[in-house]
Amino acid sequence: MTSRPESVDISPGELTNFVVAILAAAGVPERSALLVAEGLVAADCEEIESHGVMLLPMYVDRLAAGSVSPTSAGRVVSQRGGAVVIDGENALGQVTAALAVELAVAHAREHALGAVAVRNAFHFGTAGRWASAIARAGCIGMALSNTRPLMPAPGGAERLVGNNPIAIAVPGKDAPIVLDLATSASAMGKIRLAEARGEKLPEGWASDAQGVPTIDPAAAIKGMLLPAAGPKGFGLAVMIDFLCGGLSAGGMGDKVMPLYGDAAVPYDCAHFFLALDVGAFRPPQDFAAAAGAFAQRVRSSRPAAGGGPVMMPGDPAARASARNTTTCHVAAVTAAALRKLAERLKVDVPAALSA
Repeated sequence: MTSRPESVDISPGELTNFVVAILAAAGVPERSALLVAEGLVAADCEEIESHGVMLLPMYVDRLAAGSVSPTSAGRVVSQRGGAVVIDGENALGQVTAALAVELAVAHAREHALGAVAVRNAFHFGTAGRWASAIARAGCIGMALSNTRPLMPAPGGAERLVGNNPIAIAVPGKDAPIVLDLATSASAMGKIRLAEARGEKLPEGWASDAQGVPTIDPAAAIKGMLLPAAGPKGFGLAVMIDFLCGGLSAGGMGDKVMPLYGDAAVPYDCAHFFLALDVGAFRPPQDFAAAAGAFAQRVRSSRPAAGGGPVMMPGDPAARASARNTTTCHVAAVTAAALRKLAERLKVDVPAALSA
């Protein structure tokens, strides 16, 4: 994989406004469009391209085909103590995630913890964004999602479970400390980017349809992602499916449809959010100070020969975001897809993307 593929540069604010305009042209209300746009652009600024604006054409195709509702915002269908179930009603995932975070935090403040499961859901961007939002409210936050089956069981050659992401964030001294990971060795979005750029994959990311490891992205897209850490990644993915689809009475396993499949068929994934009120356990400022001190101990630890810098979970994304406060790098292939989409919807293209 190349370290800096051909890209175009645009300010995050200008890119956000452009994404909002695209979504508005697709019938999405301004507040919802802004939630989606901010999440996608933040992912690109964190250099997590697989969850950035490259997703926008797929989102719009689904909006046009009716599998994603431009106006739904999710509906609470069950509430008992600190436990809530939301029917996402095929709304944009960022919209229902924002509602789930709000409810999880509110119930955590009342009951010490709040747990929200969402069914009939859609892609919500990076899980870390939602776990971090919970942490900024003074809680330990978790955000999980299931996806369509992409990974085989160890020793198998059949897609059984998604590369279900999990994010955990805790309040830190200055900012949340965030772990955000998929349970596969890599995300399918990265494989699609590699195919678009004509690049090969690192070994260990994927296998072909017969279960044979491959570095060919086209074969990987038709084949399977490999679990991170083998049986451990597969087992964690299975348990995330139970927490998301199981608790919400939503899609689980092969009931979740391909994200890039028939745009008229709902994705039908499920989400799970957990908020733990730190103040119910100990003074929040003491926890944040302890977490910050531990994080600093990790970062200042001795690097291996030829290694370093030593980083905490979430540091690469945070450092990338700090580097990209004024400029967001958009892959040339993504910029071309966005220009085509804007032309179709009769939306003006920013000069930075028009080359």
